[in-house]
Amino acid sequence: MKAVVFHKRGGLENLKYEDVQTPDIGPNDVLVKMRACGLNHLDIFTREGSHGVHAPLPHIGGLEVAGEIAQIGNTVKDWRVGERVLIGPAIVCGECEYCLSGYDNICPRRQVIGVNVDGGFAEYIRVPAKILLRIPDSLSFVDAAASLTAFGTAWHMLVTRAQLKKDEWVLILAAGSSIGVAAIQIAKELGARVIATASTEEKLAKAKELGADFGVNYAARNFQHAVMQITQNRGVDVVFEHVGTTTWEKSIASLRPTGRLVTCGSTTGRWGKTDIWSVFYKHISILGSFAANSGEIRAVFEFVAQKKFRPIIDRTFPLAETADAQKYLMERKQFGKVLVVD
Repeated sequence: MKAVVFHKRGGLENLKYEDVQTPDIGPNDVLVKMRACGLNHLDIFTREGSHGVHAPLPHIGGLEVAGEIAQIGNTVKDWRVGERVLIGPAIVCGECEYCLSGYDNICPRRQVIGVNVDGGFAEYIRVPAKILLRIPDSLSFVDAAASLTAFGTAWHMLVTRAQLKKDEWVLILAAGSSIGVAAIQIAKELGARVIATASTEEKLAKAKELGADFGVNYAARNFQHAVMQITQNRGVDVVFEHVGTTTWEKSIASLRPTGRLVTCGSTTGRWGKTDIWSVFYKHISILGSFAANSGEIRAVFEFVAQKKFRPIIDRTFPLAETADAQKYLMERKQFGKVLVVD
């Protein structure tokens, strides 16, 4: 089969579109023909070996995969060849204290598709049948692949961790990202008031079309000052943070007393300066959030299937042009999801 492989970590030049052996499946596995695979910054970190991500080499990235079952293992009972499926983002043990308590997203033996095991930047991918979800007829492969990570992660952040409530103010950073797009829709579903940031007026206009109440061009003005102006010096109840070093201080400063900052990522760097006085004096909570548990993933995918949430597709690239797709994502040109298709 054809796949996009890197044999050493580093720049885009290390991504090679080449022939590799089609995976052999075990008794509990399925082989899925990839039709669409979403891109994430995690794919970039995995290829670079940055942000503490060290995939085995050689490696095939890609963690959001939709496709058709091409082959099933001899103990698999609930699936048939030809079914349209979405692959869950990780393989978990199902036995540890975290899995048994509903926190399988932080299972210590968790294997992320496209990071710890080979992923979907290939014509075929082998996965355990237990992590599959059926794609309803109402969704295309592209929409299915674009939905799981962004909406699952944003749901876990806003609903489970930050417990965003109706009429609260939420600041959503980088609204043009796929997770920003998801967060706007989830926040409006909860009845919150949304301030979105983006680097261009065009992206802000699109964010408002999705429901954002206010937009701030962070390339043109300090978003912390804009937040205080919009909220009449009150500050926001929740900051949806996933940018990292370049925004961290302003994010903390944008919170009202008793506000909550929830973070799932750090694309601009892992280290942020925190005003400790603000944390204790204003009763601020800083909440970490990682991915989504399996129950949340299934619930969010049902919302997508019912068209309550809508994946926004910016652009698709052929599998052979995965390096170009990653470059496009790194340049932050997109509004919504970037995918490769085959």
